[in-house]
Amino acid sequence: MDENEKNESQHKTQKPGFFGWLRARFIAGVVIATPIVVPILLIGMAISWIDERIKPILRSAIPQRIRDFDLGLFSVDTLIGYTPGLGLLFAVIALTFLGAFAANLLGRSLIRTSERIVERVPILRTLYTPLRQLVEIFSDKESGSFKEVVLVEYPKEGTWAVGFLTSSAKDEIAEKLGADYLGVFVPTTPNPTSGFLMYVPVEKVKHLDMSIEDGAKLIVSAGVVLPKRDGEEDVEGQT
Repeated sequence: MDENEKNESQHKTQKPGFFGWLRARFIAGVVIATPIVVPILLIGMAISWIDERIKPILRSAIPQRIRDFDLGLFSVDTLIGYTPGLGLLFAVIALTFLGAFAANLLGRSLIRTSERIVERVPILRTLYTPLRQLVEIFSDKESGSFKEVVLVEYPKEGTWAVGFLTSSAKDEIAEKLGADYLGVFVPTTPNPTSGFLMYVPVEKVKHLDMSIEDGAKLIVSAGVVLPKRDGEEDVEGQT
C-alpha cells in the first residue's frame, strides 16, 4: 500500500458519515438531557400522583355553591381540577396544621390515643413503632440517643462508613468483648431506617465534629449535601 492509499484509508476512518455524526450527537444530547429531564419527570409524576388522591378530598371539603362560583373565565371547581400541584399544596398546608395541632395538649392527647390503637394492630405496630423511634432519635436533640457522628472502617479495611455513636459496650457485651468497645449504628443510604449495629474498638473509631442533623443529611443525600461550616449554608458535594 503506497502513501496515497494510506492517507485515504486514514481519512475514511477519521471522518464518520452523516448517520454516524447524527448518532453521536443524539447520544450526546441524551447524556446531557437525562440528569435534567429525569428529575423533572419524576417530580411531575409525584405531583400528579398526589393531586389524583388529594383533589377529590379537597372537592368534597368545599361546599358545592363555592365550587360552582364563577370566577369569570372558569369556576372554582375548574380551577381545582386543572391547577397542577394544588393537591400537593393542600397536603403541605394540612400537614402543617396537623403539626401545629399536635403541639397543644388536646392534640398530644389525641395522638397518644391514636398510637395506642395502632400499637394494638400487629402489622401496623411492626411498621409504626420502629419508624416512630427513628424519627424521635433524629429529631430530638436532647434525647442523647445518638451521641455523635463517627467514621468506622467498614465493610473492609481502607473503606470508611459514616455512623452514629450510641453507647459504650455494657453488661454481657462488655463481658464478652471488653469495655473498650463502642456501639456504632451505621445506617444505609438513602434510607436510614435500616442499618447495622456494630461494636468497634475505641481506637478504630474516628470522631467527627458535625452535628447529628448534619450527619443524617449527609447519609440521606448519599453524600451530596455536605455539612455546613460556621457562617455557611449546606453545600452540595462536587463530583
